[in-house]
Amino acid sequence: MAPKSVSFDPSRDIPSLKGKVILITGGCTGLGKQSALELTKYAPSQVWITGRNAERGIASIAEIQAHAPNVPIRFLELDLTSFDSTLKAANIFLTSAPRLDILMLNAGIMAVPPGQTKVGYEITFGTNHLGHALFFKLLTPLLLKSSNNPPRSDIRVVITSSNGHKFVPAGGIQFNSLATDGSGLSIAHRYGQSKLANVLYAREIAKRYPQLKAVSVHPGTIKTDLHQSNGGSLLIRLFQSVVLPFVGQSVEEGAKNQLWASTATDIMSGEYYEPVGVSGKGGTYSTNDELAIRLWEWTERQIDTHVKLGEAKHSG
Repeated sequence: MAPKSVSFDPSRDIPSLKGKVILITGGCTGLGKQSALELTKYAPSQVWITGRNAERGIASIAEIQAHAPNVPIRFLELDLTSFDSTLKAANIFLTSAPRLDILMLNAGIMAVPPGQTKVGYEITFGTNHLGHALFFKLLTPLLLKSSNNPPRSDIRVVITSSNGHKFVPAGGIQFNSLATDGSGLSIAHRYGQSKLANVLYAREIAKRYPQLKAVSVHPGTIKTDLHQSNGGSLLIRLFQSVVLPFVGQSVEEGAKNQLWASTATDIMSGEYYEPVGVSGKGGTYSTNDELAIRLWEWTERQIDTHVKLGEAKHSG
C-alpha cells in the first residue's frame, strides 16, 4: 500500500509564528513567494526573501505586504552562482536579524545549457547545491544560537529538492563533472545529481546538527518559472510549453509540502518528503550515508578553497 499523504491546509494548520524570523531563498517568485505569502499570515517577527533582481524583489515584497501589512519583509540580493554575492548576503542578514528560525533553501534552476558558475562549478550543481551549502554554513552559528534561545527552540532547515534526484548518473554524483561545464552529462543527470545533493545534504545536516530539524522536500510537478528555459532538447522544451500547463499543479498546491515541513510538529529530521509529508520514497542513493559523507567533505573543501573562515559574523 502506498504511503498516505498528510492532510494539510495552510489556512488551517500553520500555527502562530510569533517571534520567529524566516529566510527564504528564491522568495520572489514561484514556490518561494507562495511560501512567504502563507507564512506572513501567522505574524512572524521578520520575513526575508532573496533573489537576483532587486526590482523584482521590491515588487514581490509589495505584493506580499498587501496580505500582511504589519510584518516586516525584507529583500536580500543573492546570486547563488557567486560566492562573493553569497558571502555579502549572509553578512547583511547576520548584521540585521536577531535570530533565524526557518531557513527555506528554495531557489534553484533546471533545464539550462552547459555552463559554469562564477567560481567555476557546473552551473546546475553550483546553484542548487554548492551556493546553498555556503549560505547554510555561513548562517549555521546563528541557527545554533537561535536553537538555544530559548532552550530547545524548534529551528528548521527545509531544502527544496525534487523526485528528479532519482534520475542520476552512475554512482549518484559524478564528482569529476562538478568543476566542468557539465557537457559530458545529460540535462536530466545534471539536474538529478544536484537534487540528490539536496537530499543527502539535509540528511547530513540532521546528523551533524541535532539541534536543528533539517529535511528535503519534493513539491510535485509544478507550473513555475523554474521550467521556463531556452536550454535543453526539443523534447524538454515541448514538455515545458505543451504538457506542463495541463499536468502541472499550481504553486499554491506545490508550496504545501515545504510549508508543512517548515511548521508541522511531526517531521523527522534528515528525511526526504514527497507531497504532502510522505516519507520513504527516496531514490536508490537517497539514504547512502557513504555518499552523503563524501559530498559533505567535498563541499567543505570547495568552500574552504574560496572563502576564509570568519568572514561572516553575527552582530549579536
